Amino acid sequence: MKVYAYARCGTCRRALEFLRERGIGHEVIPIRERPPTKTELKRMLKFYPGNLRKLFNTSGQDYKSMKLKNRISTMSEGEAIDLLSRNGNLVKRPFVLTAAGGIVGFKPEEWEEFNKAALVP
Repeated sequence: MKVYAYARCGTCRRALEFLRERGIGHEVIPIRERPPTKTELKRMLKFYPGNLRKLFNTSGQDYKSMKLKNRISTMSEGEAIDLLSRNGNLVKRPFVLTAAGGIVGFKPEEWEEFNKAALVP
């Protein structure tokens, strides 16, 4: 399982601890240096049907400085995917893909549900 994360992100550290506590094997990929590919982003979007905003780190500095809040609604899916694939700071983290599913962000209750379906070691 790939976990795109940022080492200085508290949310990412909590998510990785969640995985370690449960013995769930994972590969950590530095999201800022190696953002998810366009293929991975498109796949993740299928788990959040049509909700491009869900893939964006809306609290990040790059998101705010680029004034994306008002621009996302006018972007095509292709434009958004292209932008996210080129700037890992814009991607909601952690960003997790498994063979069975995908999830962004970390809310323990959501990860417990995801764990039942897609994270079982």
